[in-house]
Amino acid sequence: MDFLQNPFHILSATPRDNGRRIMDLADERSLLLNSSECIQARSVLTNPRKRLSAEVAWVPKLSPKNAEKMILWLSKPVQAILPTTALNALSPMARANILASGLQKLARYNSSNVAKWVLLLARAFEDTDPEELCAVINEERIVSGFPEVTDLSAVEAEIQERRCHYRQVIKSALDNLSAKELVEAVTVVVKSATDDGEAQGPILIDDIVDSYESEALTFLEKEEGNIVALVERIRQALDLHQCPKCGHIQTEENECLKCGIIFHKYIKPKGGDTGISDSVFSPLISQLIQVVKNWDTIAQPIQVSTKSRGLDHEASRRIAALVRGLAMHLFNEHGKLNLSQQLTNMLQEVFAEVGEVAELITEDTNTLREIAEQRIRLVKAAKNQAETWRREITYEADIGTLFKNKLRIAPEGIEWKKRRWDLDAITRVRWGGTRHSVNGIPSGTTYNIVFGNRSSYSSIELKKQDIYSNFIDRLWKTVCVRLLTQYLEGLRDGKRFKFGTTLVDDRGIEMVRKRLFSTSRWIGETVQTDRVFCRWNELVISTGPGIFCIGKKTDKKLTAAFSYQDEDNIHILEAAIRALWKRGGERLSSLLEREE
Repeated sequence: MDFLQNPFHILSATPRDNGRRIMDLADERSLLLNSSECIQARSVLTNPRKRLSAEVAWVPKLSPKNAEKMILWLSKPVQAILPTTALNALSPMARANILASGLQKLARYNSSNVAKWVLLLARAFEDTDPEELCAVINEERIVSGFPEVTDLSAVEAEIQERRCHYRQVIKSALDNLSAKELVEAVTVVVKSATDDGEAQGPILIDDIVDSYESEALTFLEKEEGNIVALVERIRQALDLHQCPKCGHIQTEENECLKCGIIFHKYIKPKGGDTGISDSVFSPLISQLIQVVKNWDTIAQPIQVSTKSRGLDHEASRRIAALVRGLAMHLFNEHGKLNLSQQLTNMLQEVFAEVGEVAELITEDTNTLREIAEQRIRLVKAAKNQAETWRREITYEADIGTLFKNKLRIAPEGIEWKKRRWDLDAITRVRWGGTRHSVNGIPSGTTYNIVFGNRSSYSSIELKKQDIYSNFIDRLWKTVCVRLLTQYLEGLRDGKRFKFGTTLVDDRGIEMVRKRLFSTSRWIGETVQTDRVFCRWNELVISTGPGIFCIGKKTDKKLTAAFSYQDEDNIHILEAAIRALWKRGGERLSSLLEREE
């Protein structure tokens, strides 16, 4: 029953008018209004049982003069809510009835306006106490001569009827809004009424949300299906085929549908980054984030209301678990930290109102943030280390007196005589010094450095020891350490390497014993060779002027000598043997193993 359709308003009666006065008013009003309507109104107000519904739907405890003011205010389109002082002067039920009638007559409907009226109406209804209302009605019945209400349940039943009426009024007001404004209004109402889900809201707000949820269900279910499909699409895309040329992802291992090249299925390293650029998946991730946000925009009032009741929204739990599982899969299985963080940050924002989910997502977010920060620190440390490394190995000097050539070594390679050698391309190195004298008097030392690949080499001759020492120090760090590692890895894999006439394997070295014997006085001498394998612990080493010597401890005739300047990588062989003896062990490749 609307306020302006109430029998009291139709007959211009008050709750304090007695039965005769109501009869007279009905006769008077029938001259101006529809007589059957006036008769019906009279019948309601003069029947104690029927009268109760009109009393509850009117303005209990309000004086006739003030009631006239309210009627006058509601007789034209309502521009604004009554001042707070005027509203607070009314009883809760009177306030609720006037607000409901005013909400129906709003001159302008928008999300902000409707939200304010609905909040006031819901709070007024929540403040209504059946016993107090019954007492007010009985006070007026005593004055009007009608029998008092003795059954409180009858008042409670009428209050519930008003609840249904208010619910219909609110729904009608919301229906006057656009879809976007309707969602905004309900969201504002629910958040304000429940303190963002922290407190139990008025029961009328729960009614609004229940009605809202039933109407939004079709949309929410459809969007949830879209989310499920997108998550599955992303998961499949992570394990499908990617063209190495254009990055196009497809489901079959054949010709790329985009650029036409033939490629094979990409097999990712276990637990590592797939190697597929994040940009390939970013559009799908962005689309998923947007769909989840769209879903949440509609679901948020329901989430907040559910939280205020001490529950979790089941659909939110499902979607959060689904997207969280994808985020963890992106990081744990494919190393996609950035994409995983995008999803987790979105989940933390979207599902803040869903208790257990919010706590779990917060832990995930903190964990991923710590990993990201650690990566930043590692990248920074690596960058600093790289810069330090660059400074340490970069060296250049001008060689020559008249015609100077620049000698330079840096991470980009070695530059000498207008040619650059990539450090990783160098496979052989030699160096050493030769002392000179004239008539027994030292006249200086010449230093030679040779480096190159399998097909060519370059030679540097220096007079200055400091240039020689500086260059060799950096050559060792950049090239020789790599070559040493490659030798050790090859030995570990069963390879053998030749240095001069000797063969080196992981457990020792095979040397040649030479024997001379005469076949005939007239024919001359012939050399016979025996190859003898010696383990590393059976050998000794020594150095002489420009040579490196290896011999067997128990056989002084079994030796091998290598020239530092004439044979490749002798310095590397010497370093490996000395390192093994210093550390101990039977195999050279054991140098690759870390010490515990």
